[in-house]
Amino acid sequence: MTLKIQIINGPNLNLLGKREPDIYGHLTLDEIKKEVDSHCQPKKITADFYQSNIEGELVGKIQEISESADGLIINAAAFTHTSVAILDALNTLNIPKIEVHISNVFAREEFRHKSMISKSVNGIICGFGLNSYILAVDAIERIIKDENK
Repeated sequence: MTLKIQIINGPNLNLLGKREPDIYGHLTLDEIKKEVDSHCQPKKITADFYQSNIEGELVGKIQEISESADGLIINAAAFTHTSVAILDALNTLNIPKIEVHISNVFAREEFRHKSMISKSVNGIICGFGLNSYILAVDAIERIIKDENK
């Protein structure tokens, strides 16, 4: 059985590798995708990456995957802290969902400590850079295996 995981990335993540590398590291989003794909391949998992700087496009993508993905990993970036619309869209999904952040949001500015979307996800992984995505893939796989016992 091949699992399909949708990975959604929010605003400014297209600038990874250039934007604040002391916080977000030197890998680009394409390089993160390649690393995630390498991790997924032997597990028979397909990871579909999507990125947008536009809140409505992120909401549309979340709505679109309701029947096509087995799990969702979302890095809503700045919209994590502000978007009721993304929260509402996530609430419509009946698949495992993991919120990820490259940086440790709790070691940063106070406003980053609050997530609007956390109430709709199974868990949150933050502060591990690229490995936040890898850990989230493994978590989705484990949740799905546990559900199928």
